[in-house]
Amino acid sequence: MPSYCAIDFGTSNSAIALPQAEGVRLVALEGGQRTMPTAVFYAVEGLAAHEDPHRHYGRAAVAAYVEGIEGRLMRSMKSILGSTLADQATEVGAGRSVRYLDVVAGYLRHLKTLAEGEAGQPLDRVVLGRPVFFVDDDPERDAKAQAALTRAAHEVGFSDVRFQYEPIAAALDHETTIDHEQRVLVADIGGGTSDFSLVRVGPARRGRIDRHDDILANHGVHIAGTDFDRRLELAHVLPTCGFGGLGPTGREVPSKVYFDLATWHLINTVYAPARVSELRQMKSFYADLVQHRRLMNVIDNQYGHALIACAEAAKIQVAEGGSTTIDLSMIEPGLASSLDEARAVQSLEADLQRIVAAADETLAQAGLAHDRVDALYFTGGSTGFKPLADRIAARFPGALVRRGDRFSSVAQGLGVHARRVFG
Repeated sequence: MPSYCAIDFGTSNSAIALPQAEGVRLVALEGGQRTMPTAVFYAVEGLAAHEDPHRHYGRAAVAAYVEGIEGRLMRSMKSILGSTLADQATEVGAGRSVRYLDVVAGYLRHLKTLAEGEAGQPLDRVVLGRPVFFVDDDPERDAKAQAALTRAAHEVGFSDVRFQYEPIAAALDHETTIDHEQRVLVADIGGGTSDFSLVRVGPARRGRIDRHDDILANHGVHIAGTDFDRRLELAHVLPTCGFGGLGPTGREVPSKVYFDLATWHLINTVYAPARVSELRQMKSFYADLVQHRRLMNVIDNQYGHALIACAEAAKIQVAEGGSTTIDLSMIEPGLASSLDEARAVQSLEADLQRIVAAADETLAQAGLAHDRVDALYFTGGSTGFKPLADRIAARFPGALVRRGDRFSSVAQGLGVHARRVFG
């Protein structure tokens, strides 16, 4: 087994590719899953003064946070690269602090350990994915971001660190199947962002190590799957608990608690004793007291994360044109809400329009007409939402549509590139 690997260190999820006799394979990270949330939880509950926080990674990190264990959850660590935060420290609880870049290094070390366990030997070389721009419109900070990630990789034991652009990695699979040069629009729509890259691929370019000149344009928006979940919960779950409801005077009930319940990182703030007491005293604000009772049941039983999960599951159910019933019996026996594709699209219309506009802007930046795009390549979990993928494809009627593995095509492409660089 060669002593190298490829790591897709993503904003929302990460994956590892290892070379094999032919091609590459993805490492099973958690319970057989080939991807793992890019998350670290520093648990400080019950520690003695001299003890370091215990770290949980991926799904275990998210579970520790949801369970209310004392500590600090860190997500989307990639976003601090290139900022002044990288070398600053942040509190994780119980008077303890950790440097942001050490959080990144600790996560990379965990991924390296998993890869070495699968490979059965130490790995000292790595290809890391990187966005076209870590930091928009600031080349100096962008260079600092890559340098910081390189430093973190060196700290955990990688002596040789190379990079490949994520949209190029995503397009490598398509490139192996074509016999002439093409312009490909890579649509990478995940949990946090919708990114579009226009790239040039072809047989004559496969052997090139530096593919920067093949990226013709890049654009994106910070709207994606988690925003969809939030909007669907607000539109189809939380109205049963009073969101959008009226008070005795005809005035709408205060909405902040509902927006907090639908925002993943704010849910636990709703459970603070002072906040609970305040919400309990707002009973008179509701004309329909059943709605207030349901809201307090959600808060008293800390169902916030479960409701987001219900919205996400419903989104997945209708992604291919189906319909579903959202079971809310945890709040009240027999309580439910229905959702189909048409209602989901109606709730998400503003977000869908902005994402499609980002695709159009990518072409505008390249100075290229839509009919000059030869292929569309979809990757990222949210491209599974058919109405969104169909709208993007409709803007490019002459383009061949290819779909990579929604969650791991970038890692696969990075592995292919690693074989070319190190193999």
